[in-house]
Amino acid sequence: MPPVSHNSLIIITGAAGLVGQNLLLLLRERGYNNLLAIAVHANNLSIAAKLNPGIKTLCTDLSVAGDWQQTFSGASAVIQLHAQITSLHEADFVRNNIEATRHVLAACQQYNIPYLIHISSSVLHSVVDDAYTRTKRIQEELVQSSGIKNCILRPTLMFGWFDPKHFGWLSRFMARTPVFPIPGDGKFLRQPLYNRDFCRVIITCLESGRAGRAYDIVGAEDIDYIDIIKAIREVKTLQTLIVHIPFGFFYGLLRIAAKIMSNPPFTSAQLHALAAGDYFRGVNIEQEFGVRPTPFLEAIRETFTHPLYSKIVVGR
Repeated sequence: MPPVSHNSLIIITGAAGLVGQNLLLLLRERGYNNLLAIAVHANNLSIAAKLNPGIKTLCTDLSVAGDWQQTFSGASAVIQLHAQITSLHEADFVRNNIEATRHVLAACQQYNIPYLIHISSSVLHSVVDDAYTRTKRIQEELVQSSGIKNCILRPTLMFGWFDPKHFGWLSRFMARTPVFPIPGDGKFLRQPLYNRDFCRVIITCLESGRAGRAYDIVGAEDIDYIDIIKAIREVKTLQTLIVHIPFGFFYGLLRIAAKIMSNPPFTSAQLHALAAGDYFRGVNIEQEFGVRPTPFLEAIRETFTHPLYSKIVVGR
């Protein structure tokens, strides 16, 4: 496939989340001017539209087939970002990771989309067996069996501007409370991936048209969860006291929160994933994609101190 041009219609599903918001900014910086951003969250999509004047937006539920599929006509590439990451209900994962993907792939097939970039997840290699992991595996299998020329990227835990979950939520919670609880000793190894680095990898794939492989994209530095929390506290110049709570008691608190809150920011399933002991091995993104990884502390500073983007929070 020849590289896409700056005038090519590029469709981005799930475009109003962490990856999508950052990707839209970078694509526009590189001169792409025919972008269609699709998302189900109207407020998040309005944020994307304000930050990226001139892009087309479509607010719709991809898990339901409809007229939205006609917008795929004439597209040169689809970047599939949509995913259900957290929920207390398995049906949400099935609807947004499996059913929505079936409908997107059907639209790609109907309109002969020549290239698809699918954002999978490093959890495919995880020892964890939960609704997110199971549905992401099925989602990737759907892409691989679709017959559409595709490239699959499997990122680890990401952070960056516009993060409604993960580091973003942790930082906002830390700023609101004098005490920050840590499960156990907090020494859970993480391999955080800076989102802007990951978006640059996506753009490299888009412009090269590489296909037929799945790439594991892993943060370049191994960092314990407790050290991530301390780094965020330092960059945001907070005085929050970090308190260690026994793991079992912490788990119990999350179970109680799940009964009280309809959409808790952190669930017991995520706690299990945090402590699972996974260690992921990925490609060298500088050698493979020409993207130099941003050092972790530099990325954290950029994430939480940018005069505009660090202040924008998208909904969960």
